[in-house]
Amino acid sequence: MERKVDVVEDLDGKKTVFIHDILFKGKRTINWGEVERYLKRYVGEIYTVAASNDVVYIGPDLPDEYAHSNYTHILRGTNAKAKANAVQGLPELMEVANGKSYTENYKTKHNTDAMYGWYRYESRFALPVFDANGEITRYNIFNVIMVIRHAKDGKKYLYDIINIKKETSTLFQSEDITQ
Repeated sequence: MERKVDVVEDLDGKKTVFIHDILFKGKRTINWGEVERYLKRYVGEIYTVAASNDVVYIGPDLPDEYAHSNYTHILRGTNAKAKANAVQGLPELMEVANGKSYTENYKTKHNTDAMYGWYRYESRFALPVFDANGEITRYNIFNVIMVIRHAKDGKKYLYDIINIKKETSTLFQSEDITQ
């Protein structure tokens, strides 16, 4: 399946990943099993965070963690839909991420998979809003935190996306974006 994703830089130099399709729809709930199946296509891929030059791997644990984490279970409405559809732009979200921060691992259950701690990066993406005719009228912008685990093997792996926040001040009309 072809992904319809662009990276656009605004006047302030902020890069935003524009995702032009809504694959995961739901009035009340998202089918997280479908999201998990979609994510499996990324397993084994390697991406570089441009701001820090860090290499990030996509491990086999990502699909399950992403779709079934405690954070995912509490999501409802727009934020659940945003997290589900963000998977389409994962490569670009990793590449434009910035604001790297580090936290030690304090949980025994992560002694191997996050032996050297956790990194968090900020990233940004946009999802379309459609009118009654199926035409894109505008894009909603979301800020997220990309959680990276630094494993015993010395590699960094994408673990989850959390803290999804819709921006209220930024509005992109569909004609603002070249598709």
